[in-house]
Amino acid sequence: MVYTRKNVSTLTSTERRRFVAAMLEVKRRGEYDEFVRRHIDYYVADGDGGLRAAHMAPSFLPWHRCFLLDLEQALQRVDSGVSVPYWDWTRDRTPASAPWTEDLLGGDGRRRDRQVMTGPFAYAQGKWTIKEGVTDGAFLMREFGRPRKPLQLPTRAALDAALADPVYDTAPYDSTTRRGFRNRLEGWGHGTGNATWENHNRVHRWVGGHMLGAASVNDPVFWLHHAFVDLQWSRWQKKHGGARYLPERPPGARDSQYRRIVARHEKMPPWGVTPASMEDHTHIYRYA
Repeated sequence: MVYTRKNVSTLTSTERRRFVAAMLEVKRRGEYDEFVRRHIDYYVADGDGGLRAAHMAPSFLPWHRCFLLDLEQALQRVDSGVSVPYWDWTRDRTPASAPWTEDLLGGDGRRRDRQVMTGPFAYAQGKWTIKEGVTDGAFLMREFGRPRKPLQLPTRAALDAALADPVYDTAPYDSTTRRGFRNRLEGWGHGTGNATWENHNRVHRWVGGHMLGAASVNDPVFWLHHAFVDLQWSRWQKKHGGARYLPERPPGARDSQYRRIVARHEKMPPWGVTPASMEDHTHIYRYA
C-alpha cells in the first residue's frame, strides 16, 4: 500500500505525537544507533580510498533513499501509520517554525555547550542519549546559523538552480564536479568560506552540532532534511522527462573513479540494489 510523506509544517498534533513516539521507540530498542553507525561507516570522502556510495558520488541520492526507507520501515514496525515528514528549508527558515517546535524536534542548542534543552529529544528528557559519534558527549547538539561565521539556509533560487541542470551527474563524479544535478543538490561548492556549502550541505552547516559530520544521523532532523532532498530528485525527474541516473556504465580501469563509484546497474552497498531500481518510488510512497 502506497503511503504519503507530508510537509512537516502540515502535520496535525496527533501526527506529530505519533512520529515522535515512534522515533523514541526505535531509539529505545537500540535500532536507531545502528543507523548512526551505518552512516558513519559509509561516509567516505574523495580523499579516502575505496568505494564512495553515500557521499561525494552519484549514488548519494539512491543511497539515502534506501537509508530513509530502512528508517521508515523501523518506524512502521512501531506504528504502521507513521512516515517521515519532510522539512522544506526554502520556506520554513526560522528557529520558530516547524520542525523546531516543542512537540517535534525541539530548538537550538544553548550557547555555552550547544546542548539542545527543549523538546522530546533533549538529553534531560532521558530518552535520547548519544551513543555513537566522534565525541564523548551524551547530549544532542545544535548551533543554528553558525553565529561565529553566520550563514543562511539555502534559498529557493539556489535549489531551483540545481533543479534546472538537465544532466544527473558528470565526470569526475565527486565533490569537484561542476555540472550535474547531483552535486548541485548535494552542495559541494567551489567558492571560499560559506560559499563552499550549497543546498544539502548548507543545511547541515546551518543546523550545526551533530549535523556537521558523519554522525549527523544523531539529530532526528537528518531524516526530515533528506526526505526533502529525496523529493527534489523526484521533481528533477519530472522536470526533465524522466532523466536517468549517471553514469550508465562503470568507469574503465584507467579512470580515476575506477571502482570508486556505483554505476546505474551496479549493486549499491549495503543493500545490493542498483541505483536504477531506486529511480521510481511511486509504488512505495508519494509526496503530498
